Amino acid sequence: MESVSKPFPSVLACLALLGSANLLLQAGAPQRSSTRGANSSWRSLHALQPHSIRPPSTPSVPDQSHSYLGFDRNIYPGDLALPILQKTFVFTSYWLSSPLGEKTNTWLGKREFLRSRGFGFLVLYRGRESGELKNEVAARRNGIQDARNAAAAAKREGFASGVIIFLDIEEGGRLPANYHTYLRLWSEELARAGYHPGVYCSGIPVKEGPDVAITTADDIRDQAASRDITIWAYNVFCPPSPGCTFPQDRPPPSSSGIGYAAVWQFAQSPRPKELTAHCPANYAPDGLLRTA
Repeated sequence: MESVSKPFPSVLACLALLGSANLLLQAGAPQRSSTRGANSSWRSLHALQPHSIRPPSTPSVPDQSHSYLGFDRNIYPGDLALPILQKTFVFTSYWLSSPLGEKTNTWLGKREFLRSRGFGFLVLYRGRESGELKNEVAARRNGIQDARNAAAAAKREGFASGVIIFLDIEEGGRLPANYHTYLRLWSEELARAGYHPGVYCSGIPVKEGPDVAITTADDIRDQAASRDITIWAYNVFCPPSPGCTFPQDRPPPSSSGIGYAAVWQFAQSPRPKELTAHCPANYAPDGLLRTA
């Protein structure tokens, strides 16, 4: 067993996700109730699948009848942290690549151990930055290569075909044309490898003019080739986010402002003050730990 790198209360910050129940139909692990809840943000899921997350049968209308909490961290929290995390969360993100800003991937090889502890998964792969996609040739090449690498890593880690692999897109607002080319090739190649494409992206509107705003999620959804991509939306803006608090009647992912989202990251640590000014009481004074 590895040790936790720092006292766990400092690691168990407010990092929460919500997602849709029909993503979880393939598993059958215990559905533990949660009363609390990337990079070091927790994201929150509306539904859990213990062994893997599979695409919904009707992706445009997610089943939102149940909500479950999960967490997302760039760095694996450590084996000794799992019993504490289990008290709150029923699933975790699982990186197939090094997350943005990290030189190594500390999640590799941990799937079976996490599964044996009852955790479900949201599978992530780091997306390219726009600057890496300078022309259509680079976008097509990287889209195909990244999809092949993601599929190969998923197979090595034991994720069955049909599982959703979420491409982590950290840019907000409208994406450049080359990025849509990259995303289309990623999706097509991933489907050929037997996996389902998803994206983690912003659901926060970005103004493009006096009366025009766009979210990254809608920009992706508006592309005909991207309609079948499962959306994991980031929106910690208060409201709609409740902040770092987890009521018994947890809001569905559609409450994120992205009505077709299957997963919603609604809280983050450290809290972004410019987005959470209207719910500071639901964060601890240091912006990290959840208030009691």
